Amino acid sequence: MSTLAATNPTLSDIAKLTEPNGGIVTDIGEILMQDNEILLDATMIEANGGTYHRHAQRVGIPEPTWKRYYEGVVPSKSVYATLDEPIGMMENFSQVDEDLLAHSGNPAQVRLHEATGILEGFNQSFCQTLLYGSVSTSPAKFNGVLGRYSSLSAASGENIIDAGGTGSDNASILLMSWSPRHSFCIYPKGSPAGLSRMDLGKQMLTDSGGERRVVMEEQFKQHVGLCVRDWRGNVRIANIDKSMLVAQSGAAAILELLAAAVDKLPSGGARHAIYMPRVVKTMLRIQCMKQSNVYLTVGNEEGKPKLMFDGIPIRKVDQMAADESRVT
Repeated sequence: MSTLAATNPTLSDIAKLTEPNGGIVTDIGEILMQDNEILLDATMIEANGGTYHRHAQRVGIPEPTWKRYYEGVVPSKSVYATLDEPIGMMENFSQVDEDLLAHSGNPAQVRLHEATGILEGFNQSFCQTLLYGSVSTSPAKFNGVLGRYSSLSAASGENIIDAGGTGSDNASILLMSWSPRHSFCIYPKGSPAGLSRMDLGKQMLTDSGGERRVVMEEQFKQHVGLCVRDWRGNVRIANIDKSMLVAQSGAAAILELLAAAVDKLPSGGARHAIYMPRVVKTMLRIQCMKQSNVYLTVGNEEGKPKLMFDGIPIRKVDQMAADESRVT
């Protein structure tokens, strides 16, 4: 494993480290990453608590003392706040009729097809929570990113760029720094990246009318959370009026906002990615096709073309809403 993978691991890196010959994390991770591009970027860190991750967030910077000869100095230190980030638990079951499997000619393929649908539901719920989750309204989930950048007057408001939209149908772009120092996903201590898949075999089900049937059942779990250790590593471009995207000038304005966002990032040691709704990414692709721009390019990622800004991959995230209220 490379040094970067060892110190800033993704789900794929963890699978290769813990299961060099394949296994649960590898099988489930490959399916999840096919439909969830965030997992290509997200740093995965084992939590230091059973159902949470405790970390210290610096909230005050020590100031040095200006002095002259023979004058003393009063030592100062950073001020920290201790925060606990919760881990949410998702679970579902796949149930396939035993006769369908017997008549299919390929039972393993049928069960894989059903499992893929189950895991796609995991993906969509994970993305939605990663963006908009709030333990105050949904205690079983975890706190997402955008809620931490929801007020221009808060400390994190420094990393919110107001695109000027005033209605209730706005979109956002999220620029993230994934690393143990900035933002990372967490999973329970001692678990295989928070993922599990258990074959429960034949199960007898009784329907509401008393009818009984036999199914082959599998149980799927994903336990995951999010830790934003340093809010300076992420930037939200908020209040993007969708109507501005229709005009060529609107797409150009998005490039200017992205440039401002990149310039806010701290230096060193992180894996950066840009996440945006489908409608915004479509307009940027059109911009790239119509007019050359040295910052907006089509690069190559794992043998596939990838739209990039200033060398940072741009990811389409369908769970990003295009009807957000104005951030003020």
